[in-house]
Amino acid sequence: MYKVNDAVMYGSYGVCTISSIENRDFCGENVEYYVLHPVNDKKNTFYVPTSFGTLKDKMKSVCTKAEVDELINAMPENDRMWIDDDELRKKEFRRIIDSGDRSSIVSMIKILYLHRQELLQNHKRLHSTDERFLSEAENMLYDEFAYALEIPKDEVISYIKNHIPA
Repeated sequence: MYKVNDAVMYGSYGVCTISSIENRDFCGENVEYYVLHPVNDKKNTFYVPTSFGTLKDKMKSVCTKAEVDELINAMPENDRMWIDDDELRKKEFRRIIDSGDRSSIVSMIKILYLHRQELLQNHKRLHSTDERFLSEAENMLYDEFAYALEIPKDEVISYIKNHIPA
């Protein structure tokens, strides 16, 4: 169980802090909720049941600096292949985003970067759906990495580049 002031990843919304744990009656039933506030967006508030549901399944602890470095070290080994079928690729990328699995998200970003580079050589662009998935994945991962590394989000890419094994 999480505690007040814990930082958590909440789905694709990024890093949130638990500001309180309180009982609320949203649907005619008094339920205990985590009250989450995204660290980069103080306007939003999320109420996540503490004991059940798919919403709670979207929460996980923010990774540590050591875990960030481990993911970066594994980047050269991530060799998943491009999925040519647009619908299958879309379903797989949605599954990866929804899973929140950091390793899969890193692989997905790498795949999309490599495919983008390949397309640019032929004066083509990445499909708009793929661009949206890339943006969503980067936002999730870089938000978490910035929090774990205690650096601004715009410095995450240079951190990654400086720490990828040769």
